[in-house]
This record gives sequence, structure tokens and C-alpha cells, in this order.
Amino acid sequence: MKTTIRKILGDVGRLDVPPATLADDDDLYAAGLSSLATVHVMLALENAFDIEIPDQMLTRQLFRSIDSLASAVSAIRERQEAA
Repeated sequence: MKTTIRKILGDVGRLDVPPATLADDDDLYAAGLSSLATVHVMLALENAFDIEIPDQMLTRQLFRSIDSLASAVSAIRERQEAA
């Protein structure tokens, strides 16, 4: 999953550094993630993982790191599978 997230960040995240050089808990905003790029990342995550990110999860904290994105995707997938 984190490999896919890194690919998405590389494709649409417009970071100042290659995602492969980031630790899973590095601050994506410090790496150059903008508010506009978060929209592109969100849409790409939804497409890649066949999920819909609930509005209440759309916070700055969601996009803080690769870890936070992976955790959110896992939680959403678990909820969808349980429904």
C-alpha cells in the first residue's frame, strides 16, 4: 500500500523531493505538498484503492505523512468491507 501511495505522491503530489527519499513519517507539507496537490492526491487515492474518503477525514492531519495516508486508507477499507 505504501508503495502505491509513494507512486501517487510522485505522480500528482508535486513534492520538492522524490517520495522514495522520504521516511514513512516525514512531514509531506515540509516536503512541498500544497493544498491544491492534496486534492489530486485524494482523488488518486480514491481511484487506486476504490474508496471514498469521508468529508470528516479530510483534514491537514490526513495528508501529514505516508503513514497517516496508509492508516486512513486501511481504516476506510475496513469500514467498507464490514458494511
